[in-house]
Amino acid sequence: MIQVEDIRVAFGDKTVLRGVSFDVPEGGIFALIGPGASGKSVLLKVIAGLVPPSSGSVRIEGEDVTRMDEAALAEMRRHVGMLFQNYALFDYMSVGDNIAFPLRQLFDLTEQEIAERVSERLGRMALPGFESRAVGGLSGGQKKRVGVARATISRPRVLLYDEPTAGLDPVTSQKIYDLIKEEQRSANTTNVVISSDVKGLLSIADRVGMLHRGEMIFQGSVEEARSSEIPEVRQFVYGLVDGPL
Repeated sequence: MIQVEDIRVAFGDKTVLRGVSFDVPEGGIFALIGPGASGKSVLLKVIAGLVPPSSGSVRIEGEDVTRMDEAALAEMRRHVGMLFQNYALFDYMSVGDNIAFPLRQLFDLTEQEIAERVSERLGRMALPGFESRAVGGLSGGQKKRVGVARATISRPRVLLYDEPTAGLDPVTSQKIYDLIKEEQRSANTTNVVISSDVKGLLSIADRVGMLHRGEMIFQGSVEEARSSEIPEVRQFVYGLVDGPL
């Protein structure tokens, strides 16, 4: 479903990604872990077609995102949802209008159809009746759930999550992970998830990749990640103080 091959990204004289390659099969959850400033968020934006790579390719369902023109990218984004790390919600819009935003931008639906889809998403997120609420009055966990609702409302086949549990307490974090897993099971979505909460993320993932200094230093199953002898991987997975990181 997602094939990332030899992706390199440089901003001026700063190289951010150094030949990153990995695959995510249809319906899979790929956990992308690594220290801060290792290139994870940039890689997610490359997959979404938001940042052009210096070289390499990203194929979604066989189509190379890196070679698409604006019209093709717009069509591709109808099938790709993304949850940004900082929510990326519009404060001047209500909760309902925030969630409906992708539908109004990408699809030709009636307002009745949009309202029904928004109501269904809010119900799935355990936020029934929140359509007219102001975004500024929501808790961090509620904002994350609104973000998940917006990312999934267009019924995308691919979902990209950037730190979906950042700043949340353990109980709320687990609820977000449960939502991601539920969406994967119910809609067979293909997912790439970045999270610093390694323990929680590995509880829902199928495979794991670790970025360090712009390079993919590990790929494998969750069990292989937990038993890895690579010092950086072991330190990060178990949150050890002593180590090379």
